[in-house]
Amino acid sequence: MKYLVATGALALSSLPAPAFAQHMGHEAPPPAPQTAQPGAEPDHSTMDHSMHAQPAPIDAGPAEEFHMHQGALGPYPMARESSGTAWQPDASGHAGIMSMSGDWTLMGHGVLNLVYDHQSGRRGDDKLFASGMLMGMARRPLGNGTLQFKAMVSPDPLMGKSGYPLLLASGETADGETRLIDRQHPHDFFMELSASISQNIGPNSSVFLYGGLPGEPAFGPPAFMHREAIMDSPEAPISHHWLDSTHISFGVLTAGVVLDRVKVEVSRFNGREPDQHRWNIETGPLDSTAVRLSWNPTDNLSLQASWGHFEDPEQLEPGVDQKRWSASLLYARDVAPDWKFAGTLAWGRKSIEHHGEALKDDAFVAETSLKHGQWTIFGRGEMTENRELLDLEEHGPAFRVGKVSLGAIRDFKVAEHLSLGVGGLFAVNFVPDGLEPLYGGSNPTGAMGFLRLKVD
Repeated sequence: MKYLVATGALALSSLPAPAFAQHMGHEAPPPAPQTAQPGAEPDHSTMDHSMHAQPAPIDAGPAEEFHMHQGALGPYPMARESSGTAWQPDASGHAGIMSMSGDWTLMGHGVLNLVYDHQSGRRGDDKLFASGMLMGMARRPLGNGTLQFKAMVSPDPLMGKSGYPLLLASGETADGETRLIDRQHPHDFFMELSASISQNIGPNSSVFLYGGLPGEPAFGPPAFMHREAIMDSPEAPISHHWLDSTHISFGVLTAGVVLDRVKVEVSRFNGREPDQHRWNIETGPLDSTAVRLSWNPTDNLSLQASWGHFEDPEQLEPGVDQKRWSASLLYARDVAPDWKFAGTLAWGRKSIEHHGEALKDDAFVAETSLKHGQWTIFGRGEMTENRELLDLEEHGPAFRVGKVSLGAIRDFKVAEHLSLGVGGLFAVNFVPDGLEPLYGGSNPTGAMGFLRLKVD
């Protein structure tokens, strides 16, 4: 906890430990040795100890050094792990401050954004706000597997209950009575408090159990702030509630099996989205179910497909259940010396029964980033079929809306593990004829300028 407090003094934010793998512009460590049996000597020729982190103690033995680079859920590279139990490409970047304390591997990472936001048109607004996350992780060998604890918190509640202006975004509520429309809700202060345990059942296979209050069930790709292709953007996607709004679920229990590059997992979780009280820890029955199949066919590619039944997820729609589907492709590759490309393609669907009719609404997302030295260029294009852009008591028509954003950030090193970034982005929104009078045109725009402090 001393480690968490020290890191937290710089930024009230947090990532799941493996999301370190997404916040580093350095080469990810190569795959860990293909064994994790007790007493086994790892092949140091396959190990990269040049991580941007505190070195292991001089007296750290082979087992401890090996453990610093393997996954928490199985005998595979730590860089494969992202938010919750989600996977990303093995070649994803890897960031964080890391050290050893006895049998424990400790990690910390922090990001704090100060953002000025301008959204144009009749539904637009302006706001200055802070966002970000602070994470801490502790793991140690247990039997022939791993025990891990993760904590992640966010300063988002400080921006106020109504969040920040974001055209075409919808979901959750500021007061328990009215929808947030054309605004992105703040995330809860507690984003993840979780534990996991894994045991190897073969040279390349394992079983694991993960629990969180809050935590992230086995649905969708990694949460948007952990996807390498778009993590440098301070702007939430308008597709958030189709793909990854479950990344803060107040009650999650996930069991899974890893078979080399394939993972199958099942979650029982509290399907209700967080309410308007952002500083507390909520509880509820584990009445919803999610199933996810993940496959990393190569070091550069990560695929997933998932399904979920969400019991009573919307606070303003009691008694209305949802079924959701998701599929995604994440890509990461060094395209030249000191040049890194990352990309995301994702689809999500929400389905409900409404007066005997099945309503199915889709979302599509494409994200990309290109890093060179201290520069990062990032972009996102997305389309959603949204029934919540009109403040109606019942489900209205589905409006097909879209958005394209492009931005850049330049980081400046100010200390060994601290950088200051200066960035901005510009977005163009696309609304159909039926919404033009409300937005004042077919292509309202948005822009953000931001400063970022990052601990890694």
